[in-house]
Amino acid sequence: MSSSHNIYEIGLDQNTANYVPLSPLTFIERAAAVYPQYIALVHGEVRRDWATTYARSRQLASALQKLGIGRGDTVAVMLPNIPEMYEAHFGVPMSGATLNTMNIRLDAETIAFMLQHGEAKILLTDREFSTTIGKALMLLPPDKRPLVIDVDDPQFSGGENLGTLDYEKLLSTGDPAFAWQFPDSEWQAISLNYTSGTTGNPKGVVYHHRGAYLNAISNALVWNMGLHPVYLWTLPMFHCNGWCFPWTMAATIGTNVCLRQVRADAVFDLIKREKVDHFCGAPIVMNLLKNAPDEMKAGITHEVNAMTAGAAPPAAVIEGMQNMNFDITHTYGLTETYGPSVVCSWHHEWDGLSLMERAQLKSRQGVRYPMLEGLMVADPKTLEPVPKDGRTIGEIFMRGNVVMKGYLKNPTATDEAFEGGWFHSGDLAVWHENSYIEIKDRSKDIIISGGENISTIEIEDVLYRHPAIMEVAVVAQPHEKWGETPCAFITLKPGMDQVTEEEIITFCRSQLAGFKLPKKVVFGALPKTSTGKMQKFILRDRAKQLEQK
Repeated sequence: MSSSHNIYEIGLDQNTANYVPLSPLTFIERAAAVYPQYIALVHGEVRRDWATTYARSRQLASALQKLGIGRGDTVAVMLPNIPEMYEAHFGVPMSGATLNTMNIRLDAETIAFMLQHGEAKILLTDREFSTTIGKALMLLPPDKRPLVIDVDDPQFSGGENLGTLDYEKLLSTGDPAFAWQFPDSEWQAISLNYTSGTTGNPKGVVYHHRGAYLNAISNALVWNMGLHPVYLWTLPMFHCNGWCFPWTMAATIGTNVCLRQVRADAVFDLIKREKVDHFCGAPIVMNLLKNAPDEMKAGITHEVNAMTAGAAPPAAVIEGMQNMNFDITHTYGLTETYGPSVVCSWHHEWDGLSLMERAQLKSRQGVRYPMLEGLMVADPKTLEPVPKDGRTIGEIFMRGNVVMKGYLKNPTATDEAFEGGWFHSGDLAVWHENSYIEIKDRSKDIIISGGENISTIEIEDVLYRHPAIMEVAVVAQPHEKWGETPCAFITLKPGMDQVTEEEIITFCRSQLAGFKLPKKVVFGALPKTSTGKMQKFILRDRAKQLEQK
């Protein structure tokens, strides 16, 4: 029975009492109010509580507003994982501005492009990057250069100051009791993250307050973090805003243990000394820790939760971490989805499986985060979902509140990414019967040999089981007859230089179909991005040159 009027819409309007835009800025306000004396940040000798961290973030917001910074403005930061970087994740959006965290290992030309494209008014920078930033600033027209604020971290010696003001002096001009304002709309931009584009200029991915809030909570839920976790910053905070974990850590009132540079000795030392129970990192970080000397690993008496993301970490790496009492959670996402938005949710009935079987299950990307509304593997042209047979390859699509606003000043790329009402990831995967997705490759990485699709990840997973192999990346190599064949680039463990190409191919033969075998093996160091991803586009070029010779 229908009615011409809806009784639930009469006199029940939104107002300031019953509706507030979602923003992760509320997390730090609550942390400081409820647990003011709990330690928020550890960095060398610095141990700063939540009350102080909140006050400093408010000082930053106040100081920025006094410099004329507000809504619609961009504040860029070129900082490692130090307390000032953490404070910027709150202080900058509290001023109404948008935070642009920049990749600390990019070249001057790319940094200059980002500063100009994002129209940065202020730049916070560490002395370590003064050479690169100095060059980048000179590439900009004088009227496009941001005001430079130097951050003087005592843990780094060297470099030079580039600005007329340093961070602590800036803070001293601000009010620690500054009455910051909520965003007018939860759709308001909170941050700008540039994709690590392999061709052409990087794209500027815009996050909103709602998405940052929701993905921060999703992180805590899927990882069962509870209250007061101790989190080690092995993952760069510049990368997708540290996968939204700066905001997660305020929501969970945890302790952020800072780390300027990821080294195995420093990681293991801090895990033991600070009783770190959570950290994130690319598979390459897990591999670094797995291959550390036994004496370095010794002495960890508590369980450590490690989250890794991206293409499947080889089952051998997961297995090795589990042997060290590190519990791996595998997630997947993109810059465009606020970092991880898919998780390999664990089932207790899987606990009884063998270590290798558990590792293979954990290497799947999994199911959608609690705050992601839609996830599917589908035909990229028709958007028709593929069968859940674990074999049929399709593209991964997402939709929901943790998908970006779009690409800054790039409506064409935005429209393409959202075509058909779904976000197009560009990643190829299969869908298992239990709805867990498993990546098979980036669409540009898949090898098509004699009309057959070959997953480079499948070959890499086999190669990582070879006891002499430290790192591996497989790419397509042009072939006159087959079109393309697999080419394996391998870094061997120290002291294993006697291993030959023939031995590697023979090792694969027992575990892979003949057409999937690497036809060429190249030994040496592998090119990587600052976040640990293999730069396969460089290796593809090398493989082409090998073919031409």
